[in-house]
Amino acid sequence: METSQSNDPCMSPSSSACAGGDARCDLVTVPTRQGLEAVDILRRGAADSVGPVLHDDGCGTLGFLVPAGTAACWDVPGSTCTETDGRGLRLDPGPPVEGSDWLLPPGEADLATDPVVLRRALGEAARLIEAADNCR
Repeated sequence: METSQSNDPCMSPSSSACAGGDARCDLVTVPTRQGLEAVDILRRGAADSVGPVLHDDGCGTLGFLVPAGTAACWDVPGSTCTETDGRGLRLDPGPPVEGSDWLLPPGEADLATDPVVLRRALGEAARLIEAADNCR
């Protein structure tokens, strides 16, 4: 696993795009193992800065809701960022699509995860996983 070490990511879009019933968020998808590590890193941080997180049982991925516009400049290897424009995404506690469920549902998390903070957490998670795998 590798992650981008870019220090010049796109400017962080405003997380207010995901506020209230407005579901114009983008979705960063990562392998479950790296995503769970990143969630742990984000929740242990000085600020509780993790937004809603989806778990897709079928594909073994986690999806982090990030502000709209993030997909335009997302470049973290091993992950994808998809524009949703609100298509099929509901910010309510029920599962947004069949075969998935909320790991951190809306209302129990921030409005969206800051993409700059997520980039750092995914990088740290990748390094932790690589170190653990190399110790075997």
